[in-house]
Amino acid sequence: MHPGFSVIFLTTLIGAGQGLFLALYATELAALAQVFSPRPDAAFWVGGSIVSLLLVAAGAVASLFHLGHPERAWRAMAMWRTSWLSREGIALIAFGGVVFAYGLAHGQGWPGSVAIGAVGALLCITLFVCTGMIYACIRFLQEWASPLTVANFVLLGCACGLTLASAYAAFAAAPLAGAYAVAAMVFTVLGLATRSASLLRNARLKPKSTLQSATGIHHPRIVQKSQGFTGSSYNTREFFHRRSAALLRQIKWAFLVLAFAVPLVLLALGLRSGSGALLATAFVVQYVGLIAERWFFFAQANHPQNLYYQAVS
Repeated sequence: MHPGFSVIFLTTLIGAGQGLFLALYATELAALAQVFSPRPDAAFWVGGSIVSLLLVAAGAVASLFHLGHPERAWRAMAMWRTSWLSREGIALIAFGGVVFAYGLAHGQGWPGSVAIGAVGALLCITLFVCTGMIYACIRFLQEWASPLTVANFVLLGCACGLTLASAYAAFAAAPLAGAYAVAAMVFTVLGLATRSASLLRNARLKPKSTLQSATGIHHPRIVQKSQGFTGSSYNTREFFHRRSAALLRQIKWAFLVLAFAVPLVLLALGLRSGSGALLATAFVVQYVGLIAERWFFFAQANHPQNLYYQAVS
């Protein structure tokens, strides 16, 4: 598939915002249970909610560039009964609204922030599932049609959000930075495990479609000579990335290093030294790595139509 950067930024930005919100809400629950003290002041939750909301909003804006007619974006939510994309749009708007209400409740000192946060956490998980299922439900794209797709969206979003939370806490609530850094390391390792599992699974996949099954010609040797177009078309642009296998291998190793290995080292160093700069660097590096990971995620999916359209004679 052709990796669209609008969708890449949508999924990575909202994932980081979702992970950050879950970290904030988990902190509030821990504070209520008196797991730690002193409790951060309201400004901590307000600031974190603003950052989370900005990330979600930026992702939503990025998604508009993927639409031919952005002014009709509301129509994408009309098919919520059958479309995971429609459900994602509804969940995204609802989640953003609840994050705003959560921050406002803390800023104004209103009661009920825990209940609002619970609704936000539920919508957050719903949004993760909807985003992952957009791709996991497409059965003919074997690289995506796996529970690992949803698991990776959840774990990588939480890992990135927790890494951001550790950097945020280093400047806003220093005692919490260490706990966030440890949690970020745990989720980064879990994300590495599930992403590695998906890479191994996809490497063993055998295409279900062949030139023989597509054409009904059962000769053992069929060679494509033309893609059927004198110029580019939607099929040739959107369903194949036109990048070499060597580049895909380089991107794969790049995201494994940038999204997992380097952040783990930086988080460990930041945890040991208490350096907010190291934790912030860990987030930046991990986010860049996740952009590469998401690019590879789209590029690795091999649409069956590429049996015909990807080659040019």
